[in-house]
Amino acid sequence: MKKVILSAFVLSGLLTFAQENEKDTTRLNLGETELLIISKKGKLDVDNKTVLDTIDASDTENEDDKHDSHWGGIDFGYVTFLNAQNGTDIGSNPYFDNILSNASIVSVNIFDHKFRIYKNYFGITTGFGMSFYNFSIKNNNLLYSSGDSVIVITDTLDKFKVNGLNSSYLNIPLLLELNSKEGNDKSYYIQAGVIGGYNVGSSVFRKIKRDGFKSKERIRGDYAFKDFKLDAALRMGYGNYGVYVNYALMPLFNTKNYEAIYPLSFGVTMNF
Repeated sequence: MKKVILSAFVLSGLLTFAQENEKDTTRLNLGETELLIISKKGKLDVDNKTVLDTIDASDTENEDDKHDSHWGGIDFGYVTFLNAQNGTDIGSNPYFDNILSNASIVSVNIFDHKFRIYKNYFGITTGFGMSFYNFSIKNNNLLYSSGDSVIVITDTLDKFKVNGLNSSYLNIPLLLELNSKEGNDKSYYIQAGVIGGYNVGSSVFRKIKRDGFKSKERIRGDYAFKDFKLDAALRMGYGNYGVYVNYALMPLFNTKNYEAIYPLSFGVTMNF
């Protein structure tokens, strides 16, 4: 009976001590069970299950942040073209003269993963994404794909509201990433490496107006695009916003019938 009274007295004293402190934690070992008594601003919580669950959830969130990089997001860019000597003269081939007017690119980077080398400051980033090139065709020219070549015909009858050549790629990056802080949201970052791509489809899209009638057409074909591409990539920014520049290490079109040209794209990035 004395042991029971003594135990109750000790427990009561511990509870009173916990309540007198604005923030305090007391641990009681009862056999194989550990009881946490936590006091905050006079309110007593005795719930080791809730405390453990909160700790576990925090650990899970931190684990996800460890592998987050600055690849996932959307890129908007402009494309210009260089020759094999890095000059702007891309030759007199009529195919290039007729399509290489305005060119834009939009990339949607769906997935990313960072293999950490030193905490979150330095690591290797990879992932998956898609990019969409859009070339404007000038001078009312019609493009038709024929094997490894492209046939160019000038249309003197129709008026084109839209006349463009599109090409889509699946991309996988391999980038070294350096961050100024552990967290990505308030960190300066720089990435450098390569981005490989596979051409999944090309097409010409036109909106035509003739004699008061309007029509649309999309014609799919190879249009002399190479199946694979490889870009040297540099990306930098702060938090979820940045800029990028990609330089093609492989010609965009096949070189069997055309001179080699290399796209140089640059723009802005928004990460998620």
